[in-house]
Amino acid sequence: MVKYQGPELDRTFAALADPTRRALLMQLESGEGRSVSELARPFAISLPAVMKHLDVLSDAGLVSRIKTGRTVTCRIEAGPMEEAMQWLVRYQKFWEASLDRLAALVEESGE
Repeated sequence: MVKYQGPELDRTFAALADPTRRALLMQLESGEGRSVSELARPFAISLPAVMKHLDVLSDAGLVSRIKTGRTVTCRIEAGPMEEAMQWLVRYQKFWEASLDRLAALVEESGE
């Protein structure tokens, strides 16, 4: 069952609201783990700033981290995004119905 309200969904959307965090997730979309250093490379921000973004993603359940020696490897965890997608699908149906009504109205007026 999908919860349409709750702290998990709120954390997911809050984490996805930031463009840097979305870019970090995009780097992980292949499913392969990447080190924090690799993830930080494309950004013009400090490594501690990247770590803070990863903390937010981790707290939202969107990223898991494994430490091996001195290397921290991150992997994407898509479960929370599935819940967010199910929430968004409700509104997709609304927009599709609205657009279908608009298309029908345009067709009627064009006759």
